[in-house]
Amino acid sequence: MNFNLNKTMLLMGACTALGLAYSPSVHAVSPSLTAQAVQQAKKVSGHIVDADGPVIGASVVEKGNPKNGTVTDLDGNFTLNVKPGATLVVSYIGYKTQEVAVGNKSDFAITLKTDDKTLEDVVVVGYGVQKKKLVTGATVEVKGDDIQKMNTTQVLGALQSKTPGVNIQANSGQPGDGFKISIRGAGTNSDTKPIYVIDGVAGGDINNLNPADIERIDVLKDAASAAIYGANGANGVILITTKQGKQGKISVSYDGNIGWQNMYRIPKLLNAKQYMQVQDMVSMNNGGSAYDWSKYIDADLLKAYQDGSNSAPTG
Repeated sequence: MNFNLNKTMLLMGACTALGLAYSPSVHAVSPSLTAQAVQQAKKVSGHIVDADGPVIGASVVEKGNPKNGTVTDLDGNFTLNVKPGATLVVSYIGYKTQEVAVGNKSDFAITLKTDDKTLEDVVVVGYGVQKKKLVTGATVEVKGDDIQKMNTTQVLGALQSKTPGVNIQANSGQPGDGFKISIRGAGTNSDTKPIYVIDGVAGGDINNLNPADIERIDVLKDAASAAIYGANGANGVILITTKQGKQGKISVSYDGNIGWQNMYRIPKLLNAKQYMQVQDMVSMNNGGSAYDWSKYIDADLLKAYQDGSNSAPTG
């Protein structure tokens, strides 16, 4: 009798007595699963900086495992244990999120790039923290390319047709004269002038800017903008971002415009004799008498005015 067969039959009988199913097939354990089970987590470290230096408090998280993460210290350094082949997700407020594959490396030098979407930034309001786009609900964005297409010498002149809800009027028709801007009427400071924030610095003058140098203009019309800029923002806030240098090849461009204006109709002017006659008529219509022009003008000059020898021709 085959001894191995007897052992199999005895095992089948024992399983049957216990109410268990028996299968003679053999199950092999995958060597790769066994290796992964015994393989330990990998320790990685790195240094995170931006254009100005180390980034403090940047978040470093293992992708797919949000509970496994850390933040950078005062020097921008971090240390984290991750699974082999993991990917690090590096993020920080105001910077673009980056994903870095671990691979065979254990030490990383990561440089964060700023994010131009400033309305996604988090700002401190009183004792709380909110996103800027939630704090300033009513906003108008105007791109610099749209301003340049208007071919105006002043920025506010180009904004007249680009900012709904913002009243922009010229003080006068004189060349170089400024504009009067009103977003919500007169505020608590008895003035309609909003606050201008140029590249993060408040209190600038928009009339001194070249329209071609502007990258973007954001008009904060909501009253909640005062929560960020205080009483100075009671009449609204205009955020101006100027163009900055970009990495790459040097590019030089020139944009020039020339224009002229002609009067539609030139009024006819009075000569000296006609002017004196009009003034005499005004005086007599008011119950007076004609002027004695000899009291005001020398005799020889008065004679020249009266006979027309010293008067320019009227056209």
